Amino acid sequence: MSKSRERSKKAAPQRRGGLMGVLALAIIVVGLVVWRFLPAAPGSAKEPSTPSSASKPPTPSSPAPPLTTNQVASSLMVTVELDADKNVGIREALKDMERRYEPDSGSGRTFAVLDAYGERNPAGKLHLSMHLSMERPGLGSLVSRRTGEVHWRARIVPRPGPPPGEKSLTIVMEDAQMKQTMLDGSKGAAHVLDVPLSGTNVTARQVWPDGEEREFIFTYSTCGCPVHAKVRRVGETTMRTSDMPVMFPDDPEALLLFHQIMGWGTVER
Repeated sequence: MSKSRERSKKAAPQRRGGLMGVLALAIIVVGLVVWRFLPAAPGSAKEPSTPSSASKPPTPSSPAPPLTTNQVASSLMVTVELDADKNVGIREALKDMERRYEPDSGSGRTFAVLDAYGERNPAGKLHLSMHLSMERPGLGSLVSRRTGEVHWRARIVPRPGPPPGEKSLTIVMEDAQMKQTMLDGSKGAAHVLDVPLSGTNVTARQVWPDGEEREFIFTYSTCGCPVHAKVRRVGETTMRTSDMPVMFPDDPEALLLFHQIMGWGTVER
């Protein structure tokens, strides 16, 4: 466990510096130490917002979309068709999408991209779909750094009732019969194959034959929304069978933790 914590601590500065980055990483490190998978519950975000570009943005060629209204802890899908170079893939297109936040509280981010996927359409445009989770009240938008085009903008308002609780890290595995079972990380296992299925002493290794593919469902979001990935067991480790979707691009610390548990190695930036 100490080696995993050291890797987590080294990864945080690559994304953001300062006290807030240390605090955000500390939350994830605690999750790695305890690795207690609880039922997926919406949570309040503590991550700082990503600073907008200081340079003057390009003049967009099309008008901004209407301002929508979305509640905290809700989710939505934003899909765009991009005139991007043929060498530009989904991961690169996602990096071009600047996240702009204007939180009512004056700090933090108002939404997060949970995952993204897409492909080229017959017309040669890049079809990009982004799954968003609304995190706190304020304004939020997605703007192309390259063209200045606003692809989505919204007023995010509080939801009725109590505010969301803390975000939780959860992993669910689907078996060959498509039955879903949450993995129980409370026993302190550091690798997915050693983790017991919730409510049992049976580990993932015992029910997941070598070479077989399983669907895994990862959760770390205010909306409690799942992120799905196809995974194959390869001996004593695992590998994704597709690089889509791009998972948790706005939460690299959480993604690092999932990579460590699954044995996927380096997180691609």
